[in-house]
Amino acid sequence: MSQLKRFTISLEKTLIKQFDDYIRRQNYPTRSKAVGELIQKALLEKEWTTARDIAGVMVLVYNHHKRDLVNRLTDIQHQFYQLIISSQHIHLDHNNCLEMIAVRGHYRLIKNLIEILHSVKGIKYLDFSPAISQ
Repeated sequence: MSQLKRFTISLEKTLIKQFDDYIRRQNYPTRSKAVGELIQKALLEKEWTTARDIAGVMVLVYNHHKRDLVNRLTDIQHQFYQLIISSQHIHLDHNNCLEMIAVRGHYRLIKNLIEILHSVKGIKYLDFSPAISQ
């Protein structure tokens, strides 16, 4: 088991309240757990930008009724087929779909894919979570 090290930080009162609200919404058991996970995520995101190869998952939410959007997303995924390990399409409701795209490859290519997807009109949400770097 890893050794725990205690440290102290000072924050503005309003920021602490916002953070405590965040902790409750995310169901963290303690502030320490929340801070540790946020630090770990920040370090991992920094690491993946300097790594040669990475793996992770993109999450997109979009209105599938938007004209040509589904075809555009499919075309983009076919252009980047060498990066895409798997994708899953979920119908959230009558209008909205959620798509998860697992990727593995050189970080610059994945970053390029993310930037292209961000530029597509009609995507309501897009996030990338790096899982590992190699």
